[in-house]
Amino acid sequence: MSAATSLAQQGYQVTVLEKHNQPGGRARKFEAQGYTFDMGPSWYWMPDVFEKYFARFGKKVSDFYTLKRLDPSYTVCWGKNDFSDIPADIEELKNLFDSKDPGSGKRLQKFLDEAAYKYEVGVNKLVYKPGRSLLEFADLDLLKGLLKLDVFKSLSAHARKVTKHPQLIQILEFPVLFLGARPKNTPALYSLMNYADMVLGTWYPAEGGMFEIVKAMHQVAIEQGVSFEFSTPVNRFEFDSGKITKIHAADKVFEADVIISSADYHYTETKLLPTKYQSYSSKYWDSRVMAPSSLLYYLGVKKKLPKFSHHTLFFDQAFDQHAHEIYTDPSWPTNPLFYVSVTTQTDVSGAPDGCENVFLLIPVAAGLEDTSEVREQYFNKIMDRLESHTGEEIRPFIEFRRDYAYHDFVNDYGAFKGNAYGLANTLMQTAILKPSCKSKKLSNLFYTGQLTVPGPGVPPALISGQVVASEVAKLFPLV
Repeated sequence: MSAATSLAQQGYQVTVLEKHNQPGGRARKFEAQGYTFDMGPSWYWMPDVFEKYFARFGKKVSDFYTLKRLDPSYTVCWGKNDFSDIPADIEELKNLFDSKDPGSGKRLQKFLDEAAYKYEVGVNKLVYKPGRSLLEFADLDLLKGLLKLDVFKSLSAHARKVTKHPQLIQILEFPVLFLGARPKNTPALYSLMNYADMVLGTWYPAEGGMFEIVKAMHQVAIEQGVSFEFSTPVNRFEFDSGKITKIHAADKVFEADVIISSADYHYTETKLLPTKYQSYSSKYWDSRVMAPSSLLYYLGVKKKLPKFSHHTLFFDQAFDQHAHEIYTDPSWPTNPLFYVSVTTQTDVSGAPDGCENVFLLIPVAAGLEDTSEVREQYFNKIMDRLESHTGEEIRPFIEFRRDYAYHDFVNDYGAFKGNAYGLANTLMQTAILKPSCKSKKLSNLFYTGQLTVPGPGVPPALISGQVVASEVAKLFPLV
């Protein structure tokens, strides 16, 4: 929708072919038994990116939905009756650090000051580049600030300049879980995510949840003249003279001068293109470091859960072991870390009166085949810990449950290895080292989404669409 709306604004005639019966892709929603669940993204970070997007079309976020800043931003569970609320106020946050490691609050402020610079350069300069040539980065300000960006230092090492306290390190390293790589393999540039977390804050569309973003983008797209064809999966292309000429989708045939694929990049390449038109080989894809997939549970709970924050991270087990089982030795985790979102702490419209909307997520290695037995085993694993640590009985009150894992990601999104977050943001998979937003073999095929620039996440998705729209406009200008 970002790419389509950006092009329509410039005068292009744009049609979106959507496999599902509603807009949003991975950010869809579903309703069951009076509960409304956001299917994918649940964190609202980097609010400036959303404002910048809607401003392109003369709009503001507040024209569509009301944002509420969460306080605490989230809660971390370290073990039984051992919780840390992460405050929205930066001074309170520094006090929390000092309470666990005297002096670390001051070092945290320095860390965040440096992260502010990285955020300014990274978000406003780096991520809006199409990543098609090194010359894009021949920017005097970028070159001057290269050392300050800490591209060649790991986030893990950078965080340990603030503190050696294991809990505080986990708080600093946690945001890169969204980037899909181990902190020791993630450039310290991405401490910009700590700035997004701790300074810009964690927000939530207070009435309607994350799908409100989708509804807003869809409305703006319609206003700009974009047409939508829902329940219209693309089946195949026709080719002539090194370009796509026709698109077969459902029972319809479409002609187009330019095609932008926001489907899973690997799916488009391997399922819709013959080998001679594929930009990347199977060997290339097999060598990619994937961000995790997820094992998800959507629960409707017939009671209130006052002990829960909107977001709770369960860091009561060893992070290194779980990370090893995701990245080094892909396997079902022994004792997984997990995340719980109780959206009805903020938005009561997501459940019937007196009930809670609960979302559970376990990061797992991409490519792991799942079974109903595996899903049940891990559900009980994390529920045992969740109920034990909070002293809250939940299972007897569950009146709705839906599981979602590898096979669902593949069936619904054609996700390569059932990935949930695209490629890991390692140094060797950044910018020009990501799959290109322009096909190398077909003159009129472009890509957008989490497997190309700038990467995974909702704000990067908005940016990705705008970036590829600019590339299309350069190469296919309106006459």
